[in-house]
Amino acid sequence: MPQAPIGTLIRQLRKQRKATLQDVADRVGRSPAFLSLLERGLNEPAIDDLIAIADALGVSTAHFFSAPAAPAHPWRVKGDARREMSYQGGVHDTLLSPTLSGRFHMLMGEMEPGATSGDAAISENGEQGGLVLEGTLTVWVDGEEQTLAPGDSFQFDSARPHRYANLGDTVARVMWVVA
Repeated sequence: MPQAPIGTLIRQLRKQRKATLQDVADRVGRSPAFLSLLERGLNEPAIDDLIAIADALGVSTAHFFSAPAAPAHPWRVKGDARREMSYQGGVHDTLLSPTLSGRFHMLMGEMEPGATSGDAAISENGEQGGLVLEGTLTVWVDGEEQTLAPGDSFQFDSARPHRYANLGDTVARVMWVVA
């Protein structure tokens, strides 16, 4: 399903909020030049950067999956009509849910070897869980490290500081549920 690139959506939100590049840069701890590169599509954000940008602009990171067209069906998504988002460093998410308006949404995440959610722990509102389908996923919640293999699942309060990475040598595929 066609959608605007992440950088275009960031720029549109920033302008709607009447914020300058410097305003947003100050809120996310990055330079205006970094944000300018994102907005122009010359760089992809890391997951922790996108979370900080979304927070600074007053939206959920799920906003960046938004597409102007309504879903073709209210509760089903065909495999060739899914919306996608790529992050810096080899992380790619595919939205499995038809909308973002429910109490939860599902994602299929793929992480290249060495890919990470970022060096800093993330804290967000909500809850999340998942099932590792392929490869391994290392998750840190409140500083506790767990390495998950195919068939392992997890669930935690997203307000708890967390991060994750693929420390293995093959692609990790994880089905995520985010509420």
